[in-house]
Amino acid sequence: MRHPVRLLMAAGVMVGTLIAATPVQAAGQVVLSKGHVDVVGVAYEDGELELAVHDESSGDEVEYAPESVQLQALPAARTTVPTDPAYGFLGKAGSKVWILPEAQNPDLLWAGFGAEELESGVLRNDTVDAQFLSLQGPGKLAVYTDDVFGSPETVLVDSGDGLPDTVTLHAGDHTHANWAFTAAGTYKVRVKLCGRLAANGQSVHSRTATYTFKVLN
Repeated sequence: MRHPVRLLMAAGVMVGTLIAATPVQAAGQVVLSKGHVDVVGVAYEDGELELAVHDESSGDEVEYAPESVQLQALPAARTTVPTDPAYGFLGKAGSKVWILPEAQNPDLLWAGFGAEELESGVLRNDTVDAQFLSLQGPGKLAVYTDDVFGSPETVLVDSGDGLPDTVTLHAGDHTHANWAFTAAGTYKVRVKLCGRLAANGQSVHSRTATYTFKVLN
């Protein structure tokens, strides 16, 4: 199990052109395959933490319950694991991997974390933990950030070494990471938010939400 990791990149660092796209429907879910989407969108309302998908692919933000969305990794996301040992958590060098990249690619989903709706002073240390509880799917999921040279810097989530893993977000944070999948098919990821109120230390949490990723070969 991985220890909590703070995402340090602020919203102002990640600037890109929003890609216009009209979401389509599949099996009752909205399909998002291109453009800017905060997969883990965080808010605190009415005494509870809330998880949502914040879709900005059309230029106007639309908020969805995680279960109502299918997040797609298109065939263009397919690549191979580099020979650099730093990528070993993705699998054997040369094996297939589908990566939704940290840097914006207009032909792929730009998947991020958004805690802009969290007000400073509400939660202890202004932090909330996004707990990746479990994964069902044909392969492994890894979420990681790159350093300035484009090499892996911090592995935030790695189902290959066991879940749960925790990603710690700060109020106002907005960042992106690489989301890597090691096989084509459908993945179900269960995520929950946990934190403590600054005023009295009371524990607060969200419901456990299930995200669906569809990786296309």
